[in-house]
Amino acid sequence: MTTTNTLNRVERACTQLHHDGHAVTFTAVATRTGLGRTTLYRNPTLRAVIEEHRHRSTTSGTLTGLTDEIATLRTAVDALATRVRHHEEQLRRLTARKN
Repeated sequence: MTTTNTLNRVERACTQLHHDGHAVTFTAVATRTGLGRTTLYRNPTLRAVIEEHRHRSTTSGTLTGLTDEIATLRTAVDALATRVRHHEEQLRRLTARKN
């Protein structure tokens, strides 16, 4: 499982690399975060973040890139909404038990 701190470190490293005009690579992200390349490759969440940034840097500003980004954001929002509904249901059940 990926901790929020690790995920944030990888996200920041990718963003900074892109901002500085460097290629977003697993080696560069590993160097900036202090994580091993193997960790980045094997962890599906971290790998997806890096690959998304790599894809974004090659397609930024194009219509296809924007369409892909919108689709990715829509998927992320849907996943968050599902989690929120799940947590709200858990809270309702816990509150009902107390009463």
